[in-house]
Amino acid sequence: MKRILFLLASIILLSSCATKKFKTKWLEKKAPETFKARFETTQGNFDIEAVREWSPNGVDRLYQLIKYNYYQDVSIFRVVPNFVAQFGIHNDSLINKSWQKGIEDEPVMRKNDAMTLAFARGGVKTRSNQIFINLKDNPRLDKLAYSGVTGFPVIAKVIAGQENVLKFYDGYGDRLGRQQGKINKLGNKFLKENYPKVDYILKAYFIK
Repeated sequence: MKRILFLLASIILLSSCATKKFKTKWLEKKAPETFKARFETTQGNFDIEAVREWSPNGVDRLYQLIKYNYYQDVSIFRVVPNFVAQFGIHNDSLINKSWQKGIEDEPVMRKNDAMTLAFARGGVKTRSNQIFINLKDNPRLDKLAYSGVTGFPVIAKVIAGQENVLKFYDGYGDRLGRQQGKINKLGNKFLKENYPKVDYILKAYFIK
């Protein structure tokens, strides 16, 4: 009986924490037609401009992530030289899981040119909380067809601080792209103990 009561108390406590850290209604917030945001990172700042016309669902999700303070100590865990820099796994597994509800798919409206941003995805309705920055022109990503989807819809473009994006540590290559299960489960502790040179987004916020 005591064990059952303990489990119930734990579930209630976790539910309470989840409510404070994430609200489902946040996913209904629509972005303005355009907005700018600054990302402060361990290599310096970079600014982006998002255009809702390029990918309404994608830009809405980006807006939600920034507005509700998702980007706090978020690792830029996958940096493949001359390809992409990927981020979005939150250190808090509860927050990370809450934001993994996929958004509706959309066609590619803008080319994956250097310094554009797009959501990573692995199939139908899998764009959620992971984003990559194109480190060069990647036209292949406009038309790559797999698992029922085609291409990666661009949501924004880096408009300042490109030189800082190019400083993100890329010595681990695609190794951490294959370690996402451990990063999801163990968070930044796993990265800092095993991959200490990984860079991080410290915070992100809107700018005029």
